[in-house]
Amino acid sequence: MNKSAKKDLYEAPDYYLIDDLLSEEHKLIRSSTRDWVKKEVSPVIEDFAQRAEFPKHLIKGLGEIGAFGPTIPVEYGGAGLDYTAYGIIMQEIERGDSGIRSTASVQGSLVMYPIFAYGSEEQRKKYLPKLATGELMGCFGLTEPDHGSNPGGMVTNIKDNGSHYILNGAKMWISNAPFADIAVVWAKDEAGKIRGMVVERGMKGFTTPETHGKWSLRASATGELVFDNVAVPTENVFPEISGLKGPLGCLNQARYGIAWGALGAAMDCYDTALRYSKERVQFGKPIGGFQLQQKKLAEMITEITKGQLLVWRLGVLKSENRATSEQISMAKRNSVEIALDIARNARQMLGGMGITGEYSIMRHMMNLESVVTYEGTHDIHLLITGMDVTGINAFK
Repeated sequence: MNKSAKKDLYEAPDYYLIDDLLSEEHKLIRSSTRDWVKKEVSPVIEDFAQRAEFPKHLIKGLGEIGAFGPTIPVEYGGAGLDYTAYGIIMQEIERGDSGIRSTASVQGSLVMYPIFAYGSEEQRKKYLPKLATGELMGCFGLTEPDHGSNPGGMVTNIKDNGSHYILNGAKMWISNAPFADIAVVWAKDEAGKIRGMVVERGMKGFTTPETHGKWSLRASATGELVFDNVAVPTENVFPEISGLKGPLGCLNQARYGIAWGALGAAMDCYDTALRYSKERVQFGKPIGGFQLQQKKLAEMITEITKGQLLVWRLGVLKSENRATSEQISMAKRNSVEIALDIARNARQMLGGMGITGEYSIMRHMMNLESVVTYEGTHDIHLLITGMDVTGINAFK
């Protein structure tokens, strides 16, 4: 494994002294996560991204820093933290790489959360402690080849067979699928109601072919979930929840993490561009001394600062159980949009060096092209906000 000689010099921008709004615990969590990213992720991530390989050796460390299900209660192996702490962890990990944050997001928001929120006590005790350490890894099966933005149209289905259900169908674009030990899967029962269940690797008829040829999230493992008459025990099905409320509740958790995470990628691009602008000399002075470059940097830090305030407030509301799904949609969309803009402008500032693996910017930019689409596309989140403010549904 190649560890690059280039040192991670990242310093987080805080133009409006937002640190004053954080507790000492929040800052301690951020510091330990940032140190881990600098030590374990930054030196290897370019190499893994170039090879389109997921750095599986990082799973143990992600478990140790509490990145898997940090808001899950301590009795089930989580850290019992508030949502600001969860956001901070996602921000720091995505500052390193969106793909590594995706792995943590899926594990915490899309696997551990539904088992905790919708599962039976037996399911919680069986899965959550091992998921928290990374001993077990999970994935989330909702998106299908023909049903992305409209999950209600899914065709994956289950039929009651007494002691078990027979599951048939396929899911696509599933992060963690190639190596996951379990999958939280959503399927329609005979009445057409959407039900959630835990499918375990090794169940006959369950396969997870890997997706190759990606130009984005190259250091993340993506695959399909294929179910061919899989016998799922009744005790693996979530007992109470039915309908779209279940999977959408999970997506709220994941979108919240992305709102913080994408901001981390933006902050890394800004920090890289700022440092480069002071070192790169053209026409007899550092390029940071030219008006057009200062304009780019000033706009970047302005958008980052607005984004920081937005996610901080959202974190407070989420911890108080007052955040709406529409508020989460707004923050997810805003963070990814500004992160993409910042990545593109930062890349321009670095000229030709901006497309090389010597700097993180081009990798962030490619990753963010996936982040802007997954967990609800850019346009879908706009329509969620539009429907909320007008009261008129533009989806139909």
